[in-house]
Amino acid sequence: MIEQIYFLDIETVPKYAAFGEVPEIEKELWSKKIKYLQQQEEKTAEELYTRAGIYAEFGKIVCISVGIIKMKAGEPHLYQKSFFSHSEKELLEDFSQSLQEFEKQKHDIYLCAHNGKEFDYPFIARRMLVNGIKLPKSLDISGKKPWEIMHLDTMEMWKFGDYKHFTSLNLLAYLFGLESPKDDIDGSQVASVYYIENDLDRIERYCRKDVLTLAQVFLKLKLLNTIKKEHIFQK
Repeated sequence: MIEQIYFLDIETVPKYAAFGEVPEIEKELWSKKIKYLQQQEEKTAEELYTRAGIYAEFGKIVCISVGIIKMKAGEPHLYQKSFFSHSEKELLEDFSQSLQEFEKQKHDIYLCAHNGKEFDYPFIARRMLVNGIKLPKSLDISGKKPWEIMHLDTMEMWKFGDYKHFTSLNLLAYLFGLESPKDDIDGSQVASVYYIENDLDRIERYCRKDVLTLAQVFLKLKLLNTIKKEHIFQK
């Protein structure tokens, strides 16, 4: 099974660098979308716009990093690749091609992400449709029965049925004695690194580290050998 898993992580930002750049109609729609948050936190729609990147309707993907594991002599070897661009459509098309190639290679594949069912998978699918890109079969879950959806989620695996429980990937890495992926930036800083520092390469490195940690945590959850540094390869 391990060689049929397509590990992934995404990094997202608001579609616009600042609220002042947002078209008026979109400002109105944003205000309606986060009306409850405005009341709850007593903040304006402009003040809350820094969070637009977590909503597929108001954010965009700037990087998707993926990884697959191949077992050699009983040891896992991780092969990683990243898709990152200022053009969301371009990176989504490249990602889609890669995913479809993996789907063709394997009879059945699994997607794996941390909190992927709540965030990564639906966000990618929604942004693909916005960009007019046909969904790969592993993301097109419309009409499928729950047991036909081959989506793995390390956060869900750790929950063991506890629906109130949230545990970050960073915390799981610490619990299992793994190297932290947050040694440079964390998710809350991605938008500023993108729009202020204009450093997409830095975001890609951060995203790629998350995928490595994701794969390591998955292996720990399955009581399997983790990946040695000399067995990590970048495309």
